[in-house]
Amino acid sequence: MWYLQNAKFHFLQLRRNAHGISPFLIPLKIPEVSSSYCSAPLQEHEQESRYRQKGHEPKEKAEPSIGSPARIQKLIASQTDPLLAKEIFDLASRQPNFRHSYATHHTLILKLGHCRHFSLMNAVLSNLKSLDYSISPSLFTHIIQIYGDANLPEKALKTFYTILEFNIRPHVKHLNCILEILIADNNYLRPAFDLFRSAHKYGVSPNTNSYNIMMRAFCLNGDLSIAYTLFNQMFKRDILPDVESYRILMQGLCRKSQVNKAVDLLEDMLNKGFVPDTLSYTTLLNSLCRKKKLKEAYKLLCRMKVKGCNPDIVHYNTVISGYCKAGRAADACKVLEDMPSNGCLPNMLSYQNIVGGLCNQGMYDKAKNYTMVMISEGFHPHFSVMHMLIKGFCEHGKLEDACEVLIELLRHGNVPYTGTWAEILGRICEVDDAEAIEEALKQVLKVEMKSDTRIVDAGAGLEEYLMRKIKTRSRAR
Repeated sequence: MWYLQNAKFHFLQLRRNAHGISPFLIPLKIPEVSSSYCSAPLQEHEQESRYRQKGHEPKEKAEPSIGSPARIQKLIASQTDPLLAKEIFDLASRQPNFRHSYATHHTLILKLGHCRHFSLMNAVLSNLKSLDYSISPSLFTHIIQIYGDANLPEKALKTFYTILEFNIRPHVKHLNCILEILIADNNYLRPAFDLFRSAHKYGVSPNTNSYNIMMRAFCLNGDLSIAYTLFNQMFKRDILPDVESYRILMQGLCRKSQVNKAVDLLEDMLNKGFVPDTLSYTTLLNSLCRKKKLKEAYKLLCRMKVKGCNPDIVHYNTVISGYCKAGRAADACKVLEDMPSNGCLPNMLSYQNIVGGLCNQGMYDKAKNYTMVMISEGFHPHFSVMHMLIKGFCEHGKLEDACEVLIELLRHGNVPYTGTWAEILGRICEVDDAEAIEEALKQVLKVEMKSDTRIVDAGAGLEEYLMRKIKTRSRAR
């Protein structure tokens, strides 16, 4: 009788934990139980005697119903606590003539796995092996992903062989998922390669994605020769590489500073009818610019549109930055001027690279023109770039130009750097022409000042200068 009491307790608990789900259960009708266990058989005998006296034959007792397997599956699926879901599963399993559905096993296995109750998950999985259900391969895909999320590559690898124990042929999706998990840990690169090479023994044929996964792993590991071998192997096995296959090799070559080979690979790719993606071009442009092969980079940029891939802002900025870093800001300006006609408008980074490059070459007047365009288009330049320009004007005695840039910054709500204020005020104070000082200050003060313009921080320098002037005049008198 303790069993019935325990069952009643569990199902009352289930009702409390399953709002809106309790109608799926038919409540158990539990007879009142005497506190004396030994009296139970006597009470049953008396009831049976009275039943016989009324002329009725005893019938087989009806087993209590706990609902259909579908209802139990829904109840388990609704539980947020995986341990309570397992308790429901076990309780239902103990009921006579009850058999869980495959969907219930599937739901519980994933619920336990996602909460990392791996021992319980494997127990339910082992129990499923002894039943004659048709098992969905997607179950193992989920289990592999669960182990991957938990950073357990060894268990993910073991799952591949668990699939075989269920007399199921693994799919290439299972293989690729496991390979991705294994190569994420450099210590499992060799086991990943072993599985990749032996997969055909288990009826799994690696596809293009499988080769890409392994090629990427070996390229990142610096084993470019193995990656190349795998790439050539694809053609021998009638597996067609894709754009990603070429890009992976190009990236590997560029990391090894073999940019010429990477460009040759691009040509081979184009000759075979592939259209490189934007990332492939970005990889090559970056590598060419780092190698200061700017002529080749610009030619590649011009060819992109002809070959079916319109250059975007990243491609243009890569080449602009390359020219500026190489001290060829004038060429960078030509690239920027070509952008609108090719359907790509410059952004703030484009202008900042140009202004910085021109300032580094002492071309402050031209840098000022691009600064005005940048500000008029609503961009807020980084304070370091503007400081470089204003400081350059100040050092070359072009105080009016420096003030003009500062005024334009303030007018459009840009906050100058404290060092910029100190630079320009210090230069103003060094000018002997009082009218020039007064005119410059008037121009700056015409602009609406805000608390974040930080002119006060630089005012100490102006105050100190004026105090020195006053003391000097007092001594002279």
